[in-house]
Order: sequence, then structure tokens, then C-alpha cells
Amino acid sequence: MSAEAALDKNAIRAEMLAMGRAARDAAAQLARSPHARRNEALVAAAKAIRAQAAQIIDENAKDMAAAEKKGLSAALLDRLLLTPERVEAMAKGLEQIAEQPDPLGQVIETRERPNGLVIEKVTVPLGVIGIIYESRPNVTADAGALCLKAGNAAILRGGSESFHSSGAILACLQAGLKAAGLPEAAIQRPGTTDREAVGVMLTMTDFIDVIIPRGGKGLTSRVMNESKVPVLAHLDGLCHTYIHEAADLDMARKIAVNAKLRRTGICGATETLLVDRAIADTHLKPILEDLVAGGCELRGDPEVLLRMPSAKPATPEDWDTEYLAPILSVKLVEGIEEAIAHINRHGSHHTEAIVTADKAAAERFMEEVDAGIVLHNASTQYADGGEFGMGAEIGISTGKLHARGPVGAQQLTSTKYRVLGSGQTRP
Repeated sequence: MSAEAALDKNAIRAEMLAMGRAARDAAAQLARSPHARRNEALVAAAKAIRAQAAQIIDENAKDMAAAEKKGLSAALLDRLLLTPERVEAMAKGLEQIAEQPDPLGQVIETRERPNGLVIEKVTVPLGVIGIIYESRPNVTADAGALCLKAGNAAILRGGSESFHSSGAILACLQAGLKAAGLPEAAIQRPGTTDREAVGVMLTMTDFIDVIIPRGGKGLTSRVMNESKVPVLAHLDGLCHTYIHEAADLDMARKIAVNAKLRRTGICGATETLLVDRAIADTHLKPILEDLVAGGCELRGDPEVLLRMPSAKPATPEDWDTEYLAPILSVKLVEGIEEAIAHINRHGSHHTEAIVTADKAAAERFMEEVDAGIVLHNASTQYADGGEFGMGAEIGISTGKLHARGPVGAQQLTSTKYRVLGSGQTRP
């Protein structure tokens, strides 16, 4: 390593540690701040986003131009793009988070012991949350706002592709904090796109309580493998829609097209369609024709190819691929047992759906499928914190510790026990 490179690394490390100290101080202030003040900051930030919408879109145009020159895929470009509608959705998301109940100070359990001690379990902030994400600039607003709502400080490290967009959004969040009399250091980001900043974040155990990665498999794997800070993981969105033999055809067609094609680049998009062999002659072709008409490329097993010759043969890798594109793998299965087995083997434990009029089949599917979200007669694209009434989400947790499914403000809390006595001593 050259002396210049070593100096750069040392400078980045010094910046990150200073940021960590400031975040720790800010977190202490947020933890004791009134709920109304945190809400005031969110509403003021939403107002700032609306006032600065044109500037945010101008900054986004810089990111889009660089991304197109770099050759990013259509799915990643869609994730990066900000339109007036998406900017307004960010502002509304902040206001919706402000309208949620205070996640802090909730007494979720009370016990009175025979000796008169009263023991309460109450919700408290996690502290400082580090969030590492890729090309979606709206994550800056969602993540910063949710952390603030739950009394946490946030260090946000967005991808280099969204650097200008995220910077403009961050300025609005910090304006909201300032307007409410809260420390601007409650939501920060590194001033560099150098990946060294990520490496430093993953070692900042003195300052960061939880790391949340939001992005592709490469990013998430690196964070999980290298982090010395506890990780709340969001892995692939390899989602399935299963058309059961008792599915209504019109409903199945509508859901399958929406689940795949509404937005192909999001983690809740369906990547594999499973159809019961018993209804292959009645349901399969109409559903697949709708998908093809919508611009979807199909990759099918041999039985699917017989009924839809325009499809490409599916390879073993297709069943384990998150396309994030208008590509869908399709397989016929011999009933619900094979469908569940396929999903539990190939899925990413994110979001899975069944379409059926058979309530017992739906109950079995939702009980036996191992995923953070399971749906009956609804599109997998509902895997979204906003659609769950959370206002927004940081991601869909696919792990089983601390939180699972959409991670909103309530999931960004921990607990402590308060023990209320009247002079008791232990014998």
C-alpha cells in the first residue's frame, strides 16, 4: 500500500469514528426526546422534501447519467430513478411514520411477584443503527425516518450510484431535525463513496449497535461475513406464487401478472411460478399468455415447454435465481406438498403466495412455508412496510432473530426491564 493510500484510509477511519461519537451522543438525546418532537422533525423533513423536490430530481439526474454511462441494468436504473411521484411518496411516507404510535416506552409485559416486586418489560431504542444500501435513494428517507421515530441515531452509507440523490434527501432530513431542535448528527452519512467506509463501519462496535444491509447478495454476504457488529439481515427476494388446483382462473391470472410485472426490480417480485399439474390444461396457458403479453420471458420445465413452446428450457440454476427482471421460471407440481417442498428448498424465506379457494389448503401453505411473509390470494408485491401500514420499512428481514418480515419503527426497538420495589431485600 502506498503512503498516499494509507493516509486516505486513515482519514476515512478518522471521519467514521468521529461520526460514530457524534451519533452516540445524538442517540442519547433522541432516547429522552418527547415523541411529539420526533414527529415534528419528521413532518418538517417532509415539508423540506416537497420544497426541494426540483433540486432532488436535478441531483438524481446526475446519478442517472453516471449510472447509464456505467451500464447499470434496467432493474437497477429503475431503483435509482426519482420522479415527482416518487419524491412525493417519500414525503408522504415520512408523514405516515409520524402518524404511527410511539414505539418507545410501551409496557409489553408486567409481572407482580409474591414479594411485592412489580417487573415491567418496556420498549427502548436500539441506539445507533448503521444502514448500508445500494442504489435506491428513497432508502435514505425511509431509513433515516424510521430510525428517528424509534429514537435511534442512524449512520447511512448509500451506494455510490445514488450519492447525489441521497445527499439532497439527507439535507432535508437534517433540516427537519434542526427545525425540531434535535441534533443533526442523529442522521449522518460518510462524505466519501470509498468502500473503505463500509469496512470501518463493520468494526465500529463501540459506536454502532446494529448493522442493517439492504441490497444484493454480494453486499449482504460481505456484511454478514465481515461485520463485528450484530447484523439484521435482508437476503434475496426469491419469491414464489403457487397456483393451487382450487384457484379461480381470473384471480390467478391477475395475481400472477401483478406479482411478476408490476415492478420487476423489487425484492417482492415473484421469480418462480408453480402451477398444480391438475389444472395445467385449464389454467397454465392463459396465465402464461398474459405474462408474455406483458413482456415477460418464460423459462419452463419440460411439461411447461410442451404447453408453451415459446418458453425457454429452465436450467437447475433458474430455480435459485432472483432475476429482478421480466424473466420468470415456471414449474408444474403434483399438489401442495410438492409446492411447499420446492419453496422451502429454493426460496429465500422472504415472501411466498398461494392462490386458492380452498381455505384448508391455504392454511396448510401458510403454516408450513418457511418465510417472513406468506400471502393467500394476494400478490407478492405487497411485501412492503408501507402496505403493512408501517409508513415505510428499512427492509424485509429474512432471519429469525429479533425481527422477521418488514422492519419498521417498532422493529427498531429493544427492551429493558424496570423493577419497582418498596424496600425489598433478597433473603
